[in-house]
Amino acid sequence: MAVEGTQTKARREFRNIHVTELMNYRQPFSAIVSIMHRVSGFLMFLLLPFILYLLQESIRSEISFAHFQGIASHPLAKLVILALVWGYMHHFCAGIRHLVMDTHVGLDKDSARKSAVSVLVVTWAVVIVVALKLFGVF
Repeated sequence: MAVEGTQTKARREFRNIHVTELMNYRQPFSAIVSIMHRVSGFLMFLLLPFILYLLQESIRSEISFAHFQGIASHPLAKLVILALVWGYMHHFCAGIRHLVMDTHVGLDKDSARKSAVSVLVVTWAVVIVVALKLFGVF
């Protein structure tokens, strides 16, 4: 109820979004890092048998190590290894961020945004360096 002579501010309308509107909705960096933290953990869990198989092939004998080198030199295997590097690095960096935030440091909006962006930058910097090394650029 508005009193005469005062202005009422129009309230923002909050509504549920439809699935077709998801592409128009912009997530903050903190949400992207949090979602990707879950995705990277799931990716590492799914690829655990592949990781264990490669580990077994690399340490069993000289012949199995040669077999491991053959598997690891395949371009598809390199992409899977690169996905695992991304998953590990993102999960590690985001996990450190979450641990720091659990100590009530960096909870304000600006600090949370900066730490989320730093997680993304560090993760992608390491992944790019590993990709360059993995695909033989240097």
